[in-house]
Amino acid sequence: MKLRTALQGTVILSMIFGLGHWIAPSQAQALFTDPERRAIERMIRDYIMNNPEVILESVQRRNAREQAANREKQHQTLTDLRPSLERDSGSHVGGNPDGDVAVVEFFDYRCTYCKRFLPNLVELLRRDTNVRIVFKEYPILGPDSVTASRAALAARMQNRDLYMPFHNALMESRGTFSERRVLDIANDVGLDPDRLKRDMSSPEIEAIISRNHEQAEALGIRGTPAFVIGDRVIPGYVNGEQLAALIEEARENCLTC
Repeated sequence: MKLRTALQGTVILSMIFGLGHWIAPSQAQALFTDPERRAIERMIRDYIMNNPEVILESVQRRNAREQAANREKQHQTLTDLRPSLERDSGSHVGGNPDGDVAVVEFFDYRCTYCKRFLPNLVELLRRDTNVRIVFKEYPILGPDSVTASRAALAARMQNRDLYMPFHNALMESRGTFSERRVLDIANDVGLDPDRLKRDMSSPEIEAIISRNHEQAEALGIRGTPAFVIGDRVIPGYVNGEQLAALIEEARENCLTC
């Protein structure tokens, strides 16, 4: 009886009778007598027991359809968000501001794989002078992450030329990010820590971080690092070779021209 509803559903009835349209359970009740329904249930149970792979095949096909639908939805979302992703005035831009390909990175300063990615980014900028890097502060690993991101955005407000030195220093740092420690790092790279502390609590910075979270959620990004390159959303760490290949793919397709 556990399979009763499923047995009366579209897929099963269509398989048995070759019906080309959906039949609701209530309609099935009217179409068949109790003995007929029991006979159908026995037939289908026997078929499934003798051919268990059809269940797996059905699940795989359903998952494939769902994945295709999700990719299409993500692609449309990316198309709609591209201007704000790549040209948001609140996001720092590195590399070539007029580069033909934009690499958008969502990151967290406490993320181990974000830290591991930094040398790949440095090497990319050394080799490819036609790439535009968009930094999306996306603190998701607790209060220390938020503190670090606020400080980085405050550093940009204070002196844009010092954003990257401060960004790199935070990425290369290990351990937690207390406010005191973040201010010490800021002082080391030439920032005014007192002004930085004041600016960290500004509504503008709060709005930038909120906007980055909204963009990540819309794109289905749940962790860091994550990248948007061309028409691809890439969750997780990528090495230098993979990064170069993704950039060349976007360049060949002229998706960001």
